[in-house]
Amino acid sequence: MPSAPLPVRDGLNPSRLRLPDAGEWTTVLEYLVARFPHDAARLREKVTLGEVVTGSGAAITETTPFSAREFVFLYRDPPDEVPVPFTVDVLHRDEHLLVVDKPHFLATMPRGGWVTETALVRLRRELDLPELSPAHRLDRLTAGVLVFTVHAGARRAYQSLFAEQRVHKEYEALAPVSDDLAFPREVRSRIDKQRGVLQAREVPGDTNAVSRVEILGIDGAVGRYRLLPRTGKTHQLRVHMNSLGIPILGDPLYPKVQDVAPQDFSNPLRLLARKIEFEDPFSGSRRYFASRRNLAAWKHSTPGPR
Repeated sequence: MPSAPLPVRDGLNPSRLRLPDAGEWTTVLEYLVARFPHDAARLREKVTLGEVVTGSGAAITETTPFSAREFVFLYRDPPDEVPVPFTVDVLHRDEHLLVVDKPHFLATMPRGGWVTETALVRLRRELDLPELSPAHRLDRLTAGVLVFTVHAGARRAYQSLFAEQRVHKEYEALAPVSDDLAFPREVRSRIDKQRGVLQAREVPGDTNAVSRVEILGIDGAVGRYRLLPRTGKTHQLRVHMNSLGIPILGDPLYPKVQDVAPQDFSNPLRLLARKIEFEDPFSGSRRYFASRRNLAAWKHSTPGPR
């Protein structure tokens, strides 16, 4: 995969498109206009300004011939987004790492309809860190400790820690209390998440998801739980808590999918990435970071913004 010949601009990476194997288009611009007809005027404008380039960095013109399987890079206009009214708090910064306390409702990085209202783009802009990259991800609805690498040279080492499950993660959640469950307990299952489907689901087969669940305290009908994922499947903790019959409070996907307006920030998922601990691949020292956020502030079913 070729590296982008365009730099990060205003916190955003350029988009990369691969031209199809064959087609009737005679120029690159003809193909782009055919693929994105609603953006035809902007695409022509970008080509005129020299903002659409080949993999070698050469600017595409109106007459640049279509070439099958070649890569094209350009800056796409971000969608209109509802501002997320919560801040990203910095917990730690050094020559390699930036560790933050992500709020609920803010995506880790651009995806789907969330582009500028993401932790990555916000931090690149606010801290002038164009090479900033997430070492792992948190769901948009999950708050807590999130680790970024500051420069490209540190990216592989830290991302490998998370990919190889050499990071100790501790989460906290608020969920109903069940008299039928004893804690601590371990939940083991096979989780499958299909592209385009909102919910992940447990399916028959070999175990690929393991979570330890402990209860820390009870306040009326609400329990405060410590969740220790041994694996890192999409929505794992949410799926496992739901499978126990105690879905996490504020979850719009489990047990049933609920339609929540983009501007509704009143009822967050009560899930917090409380702690992260790992051996630093450069210094060899033990690194420990903890969230300063408090789920108790969101305990009630219709809380106000934190």
